[in-house]
Amino acid sequence: MRHGLVDSAQKLFDKMPQRNTVTWNAMIRGYFLNGRFENALKLFDKMPERDVVSYNTLIAGLMQCGDVDGARRVFRGMGFRDVVTWNSMVAGYIRNGMICEALRVFDEMPLKDVVSWNLVIGGLVRCGECDLAEEYFRQMRTRDVVSWTIMISGLASAGRIVEARELFDNMPVRDTQAWNAMMVGYIQNGYIQIAESLFQKMPEPDFDSWNELVNGLLKSGRANHAMKLFIERPEKCQKTWNSILLKLIRNGLVKEAHAFLEKSPYSDVVSWTNIIVGYFEIREVDSAVNIFDFMPIRDATVYNVIIFGLGEKDQGEEGVKLFIRMKESGPLPDEATFTSVLTICSDLPALQLGRQTHALVVKTGYDKFVAVCNAMVTMYARCGNMSSALLEFSSMPDHDLISWNSIICGFAHHGNGENALDMFRQMRSEDVEPNHITFVGVLSACSRAGLVDLGRYFYHLMKHEYCLRPTSEHYTCLVDLLGRFGLIDEAVSLLDQMKEDGIEVPASVWGALLGACRIHNNIEVGKIAGERILEMEPCNSGVYLILAEMYLSCGKRKDAERIWTRMKEAGVKKQPGCSWVQLNDSNHVFLSGDGSHPQFSRISSLLELLLMEMETKTSKSVAASFQQGTIGCISSILAVAGFPFLQEQIGQDLQGQ
Repeated sequence: MRHGLVDSAQKLFDKMPQRNTVTWNAMIRGYFLNGRFENALKLFDKMPERDVVSYNTLIAGLMQCGDVDGARRVFRGMGFRDVVTWNSMVAGYIRNGMICEALRVFDEMPLKDVVSWNLVIGGLVRCGECDLAEEYFRQMRTRDVVSWTIMISGLASAGRIVEARELFDNMPVRDTQAWNAMMVGYIQNGYIQIAESLFQKMPEPDFDSWNELVNGLLKSGRANHAMKLFIERPEKCQKTWNSILLKLIRNGLVKEAHAFLEKSPYSDVVSWTNIIVGYFEIREVDSAVNIFDFMPIRDATVYNVIIFGLGEKDQGEEGVKLFIRMKESGPLPDEATFTSVLTICSDLPALQLGRQTHALVVKTGYDKFVAVCNAMVTMYARCGNMSSALLEFSSMPDHDLISWNSIICGFAHHGNGENALDMFRQMRSEDVEPNHITFVGVLSACSRAGLVDLGRYFYHLMKHEYCLRPTSEHYTCLVDLLGRFGLIDEAVSLLDQMKEDGIEVPASVWGALLGACRIHNNIEVGKIAGERILEMEPCNSGVYLILAEMYLSCGKRKDAERIWTRMKEAGVKKQPGCSWVQLNDSNHVFLSGDGSHPQFSRISSLLELLLMEMETKTSKSVAASFQQGTIGCISSILAVAGFPFLQEQIGQDLQGQ
């Protein structure tokens, strides 16, 4: 029973030719010990004879599982009670947080031993009633070392370290636990040097003594001293060693921790995983990958760390490669693995890989995990497949706040404002409390759908009903919404409101205002917005171009030329547009103005033929529009698949249009 082998104990019990009360009590205690409360009760009912130990065992077990009323009934039905019976009731009440009941039973006890007093004092200390505990301590006629140790810990935890030390010095006999309690008290109250001095005086420090002091040194920021003490200790502890490394890493000393680990024989997969996490935190991705490659043993956790880290540092494709490697030869993927990979698919975006991962999730049974399902909803939404995102959302067994935010923001991002708002209404009907991200999606949906009045309503709902303070993202959505409909003055007043609330207006809000001014040709406000953005982002090429375009549109060519000159002097160049297509397990990337693709000449020739064909069937203006808007996409497809088939297919499509 003590080793959890309940079935073996049961078989042995069943085979016994003769059983006495001790045997029955051992089985009942064992059932309680292993959490099988119903078996314990049934066996107690079957007992042919019971002694006081039987009742005491049942009371302690019932209190352990929280059945206070049951324990109370057994206690009241007993014909004879010994001090252990009363102690079991006191301990049970304390265990279940009923300190007043514990004190009442303690006061009713006909005979108390030192255990009774220690139980009450310990219970009062844990409840924060240190003064009352001290009163009971003074009333004790006989004290043992446990009594003194409990009071020392209680006083130290209450910040009364001087009184704790007085008790410690007055102890008639001290054991290692008492020394540890006093040392921990000093550590808790920030007296780490006194704790070190006390440790040096300890006659026989044990495993806990070393651990407590090492952890205390780490908490006080003395990681090097903790490392030195760890090396000196006779018995090493891998968990403590990893704690030391983790403290160094959190203090930014990743390379120092790595150097310690390289020179030390105390390392395991957890140690190296922590180092990898540290390198990702200081953005040294190559170092993290190198450590991973040289690790002799890799578990699922370290794979998850490296995949997640690569995804976070915009190297998702490398993370996917490691995921494939993990599937082929590594440990089995788990919930965190699938969540990270699906997030990478969202960021790339890579719909085909996301679908394959979805199939693997279903196959391995992780589609019942809410976090994984949330990642799938987000993946489909970001990849533009809202029908699959909605299907996955509807198939989820449970929804949390992230689930609702994913589907609402997905609809909003793709311009399905009405659907996003419908999901928000459904979310509120299910009494799910929205957060800041929820309202970013809601306000964005209003902006995309042009719902000005609803946007204002939800903004006030967020502030006044849900008491959420607007962030720059909310202001960006609202400024964009008002700006789209020419309400420039109201949008500017929102910026003034931000300043009054102590929020610095970020570039994103000025950008939304600039976009609105561009649409409605408001040169004066647009100039202010553009200049504010350039103050914060002097290398933002798009702002220069928008300002120049606005000046040209109203005939101010000299002002436009001034903007171009300023852009040139600042060394700012427009980033080329980029498009890519994934076909037959290969990615093909195209940059604007770049002719380096191996099939560029074939693409150009076929495009000329297509444009000539279009000119004969459509107006020249449509052909020019088609050329400007879709040339990158057609180029990508034709480059991969070979033009004879696609020429025929596209020709049929054009005739149909």
